[in-house]
Amino acid sequence: MKRLLTLLISLTIIAGSVSAQVGDARNTLCLGVSGGMGTSEVSFIPTIKQKLCLGPTFGVSLRHISEKYFFLICGTQVELNFARRGWTEDIDDESGNEYTRIADYIEIPFLAHIGFGREFRGFQGHINMGPQVAYLISEREVYGGKKPWDVSNRPNQVTEQYGKAIENKLDYGITASVGLEIRTGSGNFGIEGRYYFGLGNIYGITKKDYFGRCANSTISVRATYSFNLF
Repeated sequence: MKRLLTLLISLTIIAGSVSAQVGDARNTLCLGVSGGMGTSEVSFIPTIKQKLCLGPTFGVSLRHISEKYFFLICGTQVELNFARRGWTEDIDDESGNEYTRIADYIEIPFLAHIGFGREFRGFQGHINMGPQVAYLISEREVYGGKKPWDVSNRPNQVTEQYGKAIENKLDYGITASVGLEIRTGSGNFGIEGRYYFGLGNIYGITKKDYFGRCANSTISVRATYSFNLF
């Protein structure tokens, strides 16, 4: 998995550096902001039954367009985002318990950007993809429900996660998004959907550890606004 992450970073860098060798050269730098909501979960082995865990996401981006090749507008994009992740357990209603782990991350995606459509005024779609790293800045557990806390009747009898702080604060994985912008003289307004697949684990997964996998995944929808610096 680490080799795959290294390969994706290399491809993202190469996409920007070699693009001037083909197509029509461009040199456009664009600053953007975004904000929206995401739903997250953690893929546990052994399985923990979960339901939607909603949280906000927002950040800034810097996009460099380096060439237009036929109808494709190519470049790279780097972002600095805040994202609330975690998981909410789907506990049997008879137990009367509720549990959510809230984990706040700072994310830095390194993306290859491919746009198609109107270059200046009008509609332009885009696809972004590449590696992402993130760092946990805070976490907390939320216990709730109508009955006293009782873990004797959990699905699969998995209770190791309760009271257990996240051990690996550094997270990494692959992210991809599709979006649509309307480009105007006052800036570019858009909407974007994004998926993140975590390759790292929030807890240890050695033979002596309880979990065999515990990786983040998120789906988010965000509104975007950007404008050209030059």
